[in-house]
Amino acid sequence: MADQKNYITPEGYATLKAEFEQLYKIERPKVVSDVSWAASNGDRSENGDYIYGKRRLRQIDSRLRFLMKSMDLAVIVDPKEQQSLEKVFFGAWVSLYSLQRDIEHHYRIVGQNELDPTRGYISWISPLARAMLGKQIGDVVRAQTPAGEESYEIIDIRYSPPES
Repeated sequence: MADQKNYITPEGYATLKAEFEQLYKIERPKVVSDVSWAASNGDRSENGDYIYGKRRLRQIDSRLRFLMKSMDLAVIVDPKEQQSLEKVFFGAWVSLYSLQRDIEHHYRIVGQNELDPTRGYISWISPLARAMLGKQIGDVVRAQTPAGEESYEIIDIRYSPPES
């Protein structure tokens, strides 16, 4: 990840920042307080509250370091500022038609920290997203899937959320 840009949408960055703030300002102080209370109870070797609290504190600190590094390396790309709206670039909502399966798929190309397969959010470094980048409506793209190579036709490109 150090050699690679960490592109992210403004919404994705806001999500990372909100999680950081929640952990740093709310959850971590509460766990520190709980650990302090548990430590004051005496023998720490058999004190479950103390042992669990210290473990949870390490988890929180690890996640905070990850979030901080991700935010420091982030390159925020706002899809609303995209100039070439007829081509697929980062942040686009893309509708594809599977030529093998006769099915329509909908994806959004997002950063690595924003993956959400249930919403159709795929990373810009995934094979499918890489195949789509720079293409336009009517182009056929091929991508390797777990079921083998598939061909898709790009049928729609948007840079604002599609109406549900």
